[in-house]
Amino acid sequence: MLNKEQVINTISKFPDQFSIDELMGRLILLDKIEKGLKDSEEDNVISEEDLENRINEWSK
Repeated sequence: MLNKEQVINTISKFPDQFSIDELMGRLILLDKIEKGLKDSEEDNVISEEDLENRINEWSK
């Protein structure tokens, strides 16, 4: 989850004019990065071998 400071910091780096789509894209990316970091800290990850097995199953 993002906090107000992260959102304000993100907006402050934008040019004076920008589209809502650009802002939403950046905020969604930031949120996904935060979720990924949290998952990593909580050891909520899968091994490279498991990932490779899952990918191989999808391509069957």
